[in-house]
Amino acid sequence: MKRLIPGTTIKYTPQARNAAFSLIAPVLEATGGLTLSQLSKLSGLEGSTVQNWIKRGWVSSTKGKKYSEQQVLRILLINMLRGAMKLESIVNLMAYINGDVEDTSDDIIDEITLYNILCRIIFTAEDEGVFAPDMIEALIERELRECAGDIRSDEDKLHKAMYVMVMAYRCAFLKSEVDKGMEAIAL
Repeated sequence: MKRLIPGTTIKYTPQARNAAFSLIAPVLEATGGLTLSQLSKLSGLEGSTVQNWIKRGWVSSTKGKKYSEQQVLRILLINMLRGAMKLESIVNLMAYINGDVEDTSDDIIDEITLYNILCRIIFTAEDEGVFAPDMIEALIERELRECAGDIRSDEDKLHKAMYVMVMAYRCAFLKSEVDKGMEAIAL
């Protein structure tokens, strides 16, 4: 199985374990943002899909022709959940955590920290075979305790949303495995 960093086409490496976005951030810093074609390669999404998400207000508008760190993070978060959730539900979940997409002052947690925490939980769950709901809850609680200084408000709300996100990611993985199995037995 080819293990990827959630929401991307980048192969997992041990460097990604604790800070998955650290593999992407240097490119953003060096280039001043990603072009649509670079973002498409990174995420595996069609450019028209990304542009549609911006038109719908699910991702903030670009300034110029480059996608900022904030936009890339939002796109990766949506992308990692869309295999199991309706796009409208994902957007509502993101708003539940961080309010208005254009306004970061109402965020419970910044999206880089959210993304990195989610990836750590997913990697730990996969490595340790932890998929029971109570065990996922314990992983989330541990991660939130370790990142308590990064949470601006309402840890309980964040915990609930992260539980949904981790379970949706796992559900999408399982659906993908079912689809592969069906392809293998298709006549």
